[in-house]
Formats: sequence, structure tokens, C-alpha cells
Amino acid sequence: MHSSILLAAQNLATKFSLLSQVGRATASAAQQQRSSFHTSKMVQIKEGDKIPSIDLFEDSPANKVNIADLCAGKKVILFAVPGAFTPGCSKTHLPGYVDKAGDLKSAGVAEVVCVSVNDPFVMSAWGKQHNAGGKVRMLADPAAVFTKQLELGADLPPLGGLRSKRYSMVLEDGVIKTLNVEPDGTGLSCSLADKIKV
Repeated sequence: MHSSILLAAQNLATKFSLLSQVGRATASAAQQQRSSFHTSKMVQIKEGDKIPSIDLFEDSPANKVNIADLCAGKKVILFAVPGAFTPGCSKTHLPGYVDKAGDLKSAGVAEVVCVSVNDPFVMSAWGKQHNAGGKVRMLADPAAVFTKQLELGADLPPLGGLRSKRYSMVLEDGVIKTLNVEPDGTGLSCSLADKIKV
């Protein structure tokens, strides 16, 4: 009786050992298979790239504005902010472009566009608060589709998660001629209106 129990235990141990070896071999094969596939992370948009054809929203969800169509055949300044009504965006970034819009348009800029990962109602209300009408178009990227496509998103939990980095760009016929991304993603230096060269 004792020997049969011992034999059964030895058989069980042998089976576990074989299963363990099979498991290790399977894991190793899976690892090799994974490493044989080349996965490339999307790269941040750069000067010389074309702006992607993506719908943003102006004033309401019913009013789509395709950003590629908006930029076609024109010189456009587009700047993005981490969030409407946030202090740096409200005190410095947006007001700078509103104040300078006339000069920029005199220099041949057809449109000045502000983009943020907010809903269109919030962007509209924020624009009205700063008298942006006729000066800066307030376009919403509510699901961050545009921001993700440019690879210019920033994870900002205090603002609700994924937001846009702060940046500005000058586009000619939909092609990015200059791109100024704040080094820390949120600061107020290279992307400000007084730093734009048209």
C-alpha cells in the first residue's frame, strides 16, 4: 500500500515536471514570436508634415469643421491649450492671440485657430468671455482624436486625463511650416502669440 502511494506520488511529480517544461517552452516561444513582430509607436507630427483630415467642432456638436479643409490654400496659425478656462490659457495664451489677431491677419494669415480637448459648448463660452469672435476660431477636440493623431497629448489627471500639450504651428496650404511645442508640454514660452513668425 505504502509503495503504491509512493509510486503514484512519483508519477504525479513527473507529470508536473513535464507540464512545467512545456509551460516554459511555450512561454519562450511566445516571447520569441512577440519579439519577431516590429511594433512602431506613432511619431509626433513635425515640420513638413501635412495636417491630418479630422473633424473638430465649433460652437456645437452639429457644426463640424474639417481642419485639413480649413487650412487648404491658406496660411493658418493653429495653437492648442491644455484646457479652456484654465489660468495660463485664460490669462496669457488665448488673450495674446486675440490681441494680435489683427496684426497676424494683416501679415497674410487667413485664420487663427485655438484647439483644446474640451466640448464645443465650453470652447464657445470661453471664446465669448475673451471676445474671440472674428479673431480666433475656437475649435473643440472633445474625444482628443486630433490631439492623438498629432501625438501631442499629455496625461494631466487634474484636468481630467488626456489633454493637449501647449503648442503653436504655422501652416501653409495644410503643411506645417513651423511647430513650437512647449518643452514641458504646458509652459508659456515658445508657443505664445508674440513668438509666432509668419
